[in-house]
Amino acid sequence: MADTQLAAPAPLGAATPAAARERRIGFACAFGVLFVWSGFLLSARLSPSLGLTPFDMMALRHAGAFIAALPVLVWHGLPRVSLGRAAVLTVFAGFGFPYAAYLGFSMAPAADGAVLLPGLLPFSIALVWWAAFGEVPSRRRFVSLAVVATGIALIAIETVGTWPGAWRGDLVFPLGGLSWAIYMACVKRWGVSALDATLVVMLLAAPVTLPLWWVFGGDGVVTAPVMPVVLQTIYQGLFAVLLAGFMFTRAMNAIGAGTTSTITSLVPGMTALAAWPLLGEPLGIAALSGLAIVTVGMVLGVTGSR
Repeated sequence: MADTQLAAPAPLGAATPAAARERRIGFACAFGVLFVWSGFLLSARLSPSLGLTPFDMMALRHAGAFIAALPVLVWHGLPRVSLGRAAVLTVFAGFGFPYAAYLGFSMAPAADGAVLLPGLLPFSIALVWWAAFGEVPSRRRFVSLAVVATGIALIAIETVGTWPGAWRGDLVFPLGGLSWAIYMACVKRWGVSALDATLVVMLLAAPVTLPLWWVFGGDGVVTAPVMPVVLQTIYQGLFAVLLAGFMFTRAMNAIGAGTTSTITSLVPGMTALAAWPLLGEPLGIAALSGLAIVTVGMVLGVTGSR
């Protein structure tokens, strides 16, 4: 009689190779968003110095995204999302999030936007997830959020409100984060893939924005230097919409929205550090300490995720 052995079952709770690979992809995408969003915030802050209005930036962003979507559309095909749901996703991710950023940066410095847009995103997502799905953060998650909040507050002490009239932009930035959190909740509830969710925003936003911009705007783009306008179109459309939108959604589907947004809470510190030499917006001891504390909170949130 042949000697047969039954494979021992995997320990309860052990990750399968496929699940482990999915988590690695999720973490890679989440950390990739850090760099793309930091560049997005810095480039958005530079736009007023080029004479570009928030409406100009929206037009460049959506035009670049539409062009970048065309080869993806040929390869992938039409997004598998109903028109009604696609419209909802576009309202929050295509208009609410970026316009709040561009409008805020026309009145406030880069560090303000970094603190109040991606910095508050973990809290916006926790609030929206509680309202939409009844999910209450774990005790470790609460501790992580509290640590992140402490670090964000220290950064805000030195950055928020230190520029004349910046308070107006500071009131706009949180609306962008809330719009992004609602967009992510819709993606999760409807089971939309990362690529489909990103594609619908890229395809639907431009046909709305560009005709309105052609009639009511456009002067800033005409008078601005050509090369910065081209670079803004490429970065805002290809990187900030296609790449960052796909990576954030992919990360959320792989490791969860809470963990993803906790990782992206490093964006304020990275942006503030980069704005120091690039934009002449210096940081003091409190802001640097806040960056270190946010990093600790991010590590707590990530290591505590399942």
